[in-house]
Amino acid sequence: MPLHVVLVEPEIPQNTGNIARTCAATGCILHLVRPLGFSTEDKYLKRAGLDYWHLVEIHYHDSVDEIFARYPEGDFYFSTTKGARDYASVRYAPDSFIFFGKETAGLPEDLLRRHYDRCIRIPMREEARSLNLSNSVAIIVYEALRQLGFPGLELKGRLRSQTNGQP
Repeated sequence: MPLHVVLVEPEIPQNTGNIARTCAATGCILHLVRPLGFSTEDKYLKRAGLDYWHLVEIHYHDSVDEIFARYPEGDFYFSTTKGARDYASVRYAPDSFIFFGKETAGLPEDLLRRHYDRCIRIPMREEARSLNLSNSVAIIVYEALRQLGFPGLELKGRLRSQTNGQP
């Protein structure tokens, strides 16, 4: 069962494209919660995702509550600079949902209050406001996958043979 990455009202197409590429490479399901700050036909979105779009399973939702209703038993985590626990201290399940907020404001305060015990953060210097959204997604997704043993992912790389037969 794959992990779920939930982007709540993303605003920057390049970030969403990069996150889609991470989901394609890892087998995560991408959930986009409207309104989106761009068209899904945006050239920057498409360029950032490169030629991986056919590898991404994307679900669109009109609200966060729609996700809660569709997955009532979901294992939900909420990435925020306001979280009390660091992202590596929780134990992710194979079908965990990891929520990320929009670039300019993060996740809504009322959502964080309702689920504060499930809020996680990436440790950083106090003077730094936040990390780039696509970087944050990659950091947390790969920690969750590491905990799960990188299911379905290649663990060893291979060199391509050169014309003379040497690697």
